[in-house]
Amino acid sequence: MTKSVNLMEGSISKSLIKLAMPIIGTSFMQMAYNLTDMIWMGRVGAKAVAAVGTAGFFTWLALAIILIPKIGAEVGVAQSVGRDDLDGAKQYIRHSIQMIISLSILYAVFLIVFRKPLIGFFKLGEPKIERDAAAYLVITSFGMVAYTINPVFTAIFNGFGDSKTPFRINAIGLVMNMILDPLLILGLGPFPRLETAGAAIATVIAQLTVTFVFFLEARKRPELFSGLQLLRKPDSDHLRGIVRLGFPVALQSALFTIIAMVIARIIATWGPVPIAVQKVGSQIESISWMTAGGFQSAMSAFIGQNYGAKKWDRVYKGYFVGLGIVSVIGIFATLLLIFGARPIFSIFIPEEESIRHGVVYLRILGLSQLWMCVEIVTAGAFIGHGKTFPPSFVGILFNALRIPGALFLSSTSLGLEGIWWAISISSILKGLVLSIWHIRFLRANPETRDMRFSKAV
Repeated sequence: MTKSVNLMEGSISKSLIKLAMPIIGTSFMQMAYNLTDMIWMGRVGAKAVAAVGTAGFFTWLALAIILIPKIGAEVGVAQSVGRDDLDGAKQYIRHSIQMIISLSILYAVFLIVFRKPLIGFFKLGEPKIERDAAAYLVITSFGMVAYTINPVFTAIFNGFGDSKTPFRINAIGLVMNMILDPLLILGLGPFPRLETAGAAIATVIAQLTVTFVFFLEARKRPELFSGLQLLRKPDSDHLRGIVRLGFPVALQSALFTIIAMVIARIIATWGPVPIAVQKVGSQIESISWMTAGGFQSAMSAFIGQNYGAKKWDRVYKGYFVGLGIVSVIGIFATLLLIFGARPIFSIFIPEEESIRHGVVYLRILGLSQLWMCVEIVTAGAFIGHGKTFPPSFVGILFNALRIPGALFLSSTSLGLEGIWWAISISSILKGLVLSIWHIRFLRANPETRDMRFSKAV
C-alpha cells in the first residue's frame, strides 16, 4: 500500500514544488504531444498545420468534458484524504471514472456524426484542408475514451498527493508519440506517408498505451481502486457533488474553446497562414500556462488536504507562497517570448511569412504571461476550497469580451494584430480581477483572515 503524500505538515514552498514538478512534467508531456505534431506537420506545410489546428479545437473542447469528473476526483480525493476517509475517496474515484467513460463515448459519436458541419463552421475555403481536418477528427474520436480518462486518472493520483506515478506513466505515451509521429506523418522507412491522419493515429496509439498502463497501476493500488464496482449504478448524491464541483470550471473551458473557435473564424478572413500561426503560437505560449497549471493542481491538492484537515494557517500561507513562485515563472516567460520570438517560432514553421506573423503574435502575448500565471494558480486555490464559481465567472466574462475586442481592434489600423491584443489584454484583466477576488475571500473568511506568514514558509 502506498501512502498519500502529507501536504499538511512541513515547508509549504517545498510541499508545493515537490508536488508541482511531476505535474508540470506531465503537463509538458501533453504539450509535447501537440508540439511534436506541429513540428512534423510544419514540414508538410502551413496548410497541414491549419488542418490539424482546426480539428484540434474539438479535441480541445473535450477538455471541458474531462474537467467535470477531473475536478470532482481531484478535490474529492484531496479533501477525503485530509479527513482520513479513504472510503469516501473511493466513491469519488468510482463516480468520476463512470462519468468520464459515458461522456467521452457520447462526445466521440457526436464528433463522428457531425464532422462535416463542425469543420465547415470555420469556412476554411480549401477542400483539401477541410478533408484532412475531418479525417483527423474522426481518427482521434476513436481514441476519445483514452484521451479523456487519462487526465482523470492523473487527477486521482494528484489529489492523493502522488504526482510522480502519473508523470512516469504519461512519459511512456510521449515517447511513443515522438517515435510514431515522423514515421506515420512523413512515411519514413516502410511506413506510408499519412500526413494529418498519421499524426492522429500516433496520438491515439500513445493515449491507449497510457490508459493500459494506468489500469495496470490501479491493480497495484488497492487503497484507491479496490472494490470500486464500476458496473454498479452510480449514486445520484455523489454525481451531483462531482457536477457541483466540476461544472463551473467545465463550462468555462467549453465556452473558452467556443470563443476560441469564433476568434479562429475571424482570423480565417486573413487566410490559412494566420490560423497556423495562432495554433503554433498558442502551443509555444503553453510553456508558461502548462507550468503554472502544474502549480494550479498542486495548489488545489494542497489547499484541499489542509482545508479538509482544518489547517487554516497553511491554507492562507500556501496561496501567497504559490503566487510568488508562479510570478517568477510568468516574468521569465514574458522575457522569453518577447526576446526569443523569432528563433523559437522558426523551429516549427520555416516559412518566412509564417515566422513574421508568429513573431508579432508571441511578442504581444508575451506581455500577459505574468497575469495569466497569477490567474491559473489563483483558480487552483479557489478549487481547493471547493469554490469553483469565482474562477469560472471571471474566465467566462473576460474570454467572452475577446470577441467584441477582436472585432473592434482588428477593424482599426491594427488589423490582424488587434486580435492578438484582444487576447493579451483579456488575460491581464483575468489575472488582476481573480487575484483581488481571492485575497478579499481570504480576508473575509473568519478562519483565514487573521493568518500571517510564519517559519513554515
